[in-house]
Formats: sequence, C-alpha cells, structure tokens
Amino acid sequence: MAEQIGHMRGPVDAVHDFSCKQAFLRREGIDGRDRTRNTQRHAPGADMTLYGYWRSTTSYRVRIALALKGIACKQLSVNLVTGEQVAEGYARLNPAAGVPALVLDDGQVLTQSMAILEWLDETYPSPPLLPSDPLDRARVRAAALGIATDVHPVNNLRVVGRLRSMGHGQGEAVAWMNDWMTRGFTAFSQLIRPDTPFCFGDRPGLADLCLIPQLYNAHRWGCDLAPFGRLTGIETRCLALEAFATARPEAQPDAIPESAPT
Repeated sequence: MAEQIGHMRGPVDAVHDFSCKQAFLRREGIDGRDRTRNTQRHAPGADMTLYGYWRSTTSYRVRIALALKGIACKQLSVNLVTGEQVAEGYARLNPAAGVPALVLDDGQVLTQSMAILEWLDETYPSPPLLPSDPLDRARVRAAALGIATDVHPVNNLRVVGRLRSMGHGQGEAVAWMNDWMTRGFTAFSQLIRPDTPFCFGDRPGLADLCLIPQLYNAHRWGCDLAPFGRLTGIETRCLALEAFATARPEAQPDAIPESAPT
C-alpha cells in the first residue's frame, strides 16, 4: 500500500529560470501531509514529483515503471473529475491539461506518459523496459503504442465527455469504449509473443506497462475479455508482482470508494 500523499487543493504554479539552469515549482494550497513514498533523502528520484490521478491509465503506466525501477517519487493528485487539470496553475505546468506530469529533481517538467517512460528507461536503465536488439525494440514499441495511441485516446475522459455533450447516453459511451478496446486487444494479441510469461519475455516491459492499465479500464466498463485469455493470463502474472500491485488504482491514496461517484 502506498503511503498517504497530499491532495492538490488549489492551483500549482511553475516558474522556470532556464538562464541559470534552475527551475522552481511553487505549490499553493497543498495538504500539509504531503511526503515522499521513501523518506531516504538520497533515494533515486526522491526529489521528483508525479502529478497523476488514481484512475488515469496513463498515470498507472508511470507508477508501474517507477515501482519496477525502485524510484522513490512524491505523488500529488490532480482530480480529473472535478476539473483540477484545467485550473490555471496546473495548466501552466502541463499545457495539455492532462496527467501525468513528472517534475524532475531540477524542476524541469516532462509530460505525456510514453515520453516519461522513455526518459525513465534511459535515465534509470535497470531493469530495462525495452530489449537491446533494435528490431525487438521496434516490435515492443509497436505493441505498446497500439494501446497508447489507438485505444486509450478514444477512450479517455475528454473524448467520452464530448460524446455525452453531443447527446450520446451512458450506454452508447460505454459501447464506444468497449468497441475500441476489443479492436485494440485483438490487434495487440497478434503483436506480442505467444509463448512467454509476459508480453515479450520472462519479465514485464513497456508493452505490459501499457496493457495492464488498459485491462483495468476494460474490467471497469464490462468489456468482454473471454477471447483474450493470453492477455488476462499476463495480467494475472503482472498483478502478482509488487511493483504492479502497489501501482494499482485502488491502492492509491486518492482512490475513491466504488460506491462514490467518480
């Protein structure tokens, strides 16, 4: 279980001074209980801050990577349902008004989960998320991007909200999401290896980090996963690992009980 972290209650200001190669992030209205997951001052990444949301599948990907690599990182919640991501201060931090955003030790900001994952893998190379062979790396990226660019973008909160604003009901929105997930899982199943414990080998990598959060969404919205036994088998093995278990949405301090509206 992750340690308690503070919830963002107001705008976040980011001020960058690249002329002196320093950057400062000023947070306003942060709960006084904010603390890092690992209190060791010199732990890798201890001065980094991840802005995310418990149910965000993109934030979930980054949380898994941080845990796999043993990187201690402060986490702050940006409530996507109440609209904290479009607050003026946070939008200055991340102009795309989404999550995740990773503030580095020197105050520089990275956005977009796939870019963050690549940076983490290059900066903290052990354990690797990608294989060393260029062809194998391309294959892993192709599978991962199938989830990250073909499935997730048409299922995210903004798109579904737009569908509803155009007059589509909840049932139609769910059918929309499940249709794209089914298509994506069908393609993904054919891109990964058929005979390994994880997507491409004996340990999880970039493709697994994209698959597991998307399967969380599939379970949430009742997507029929019966045709995807290979994928749910990988899911079972991944979630048995501590790094995946601690990154699960329901294990996050900002998680909202299922009975509450989200």
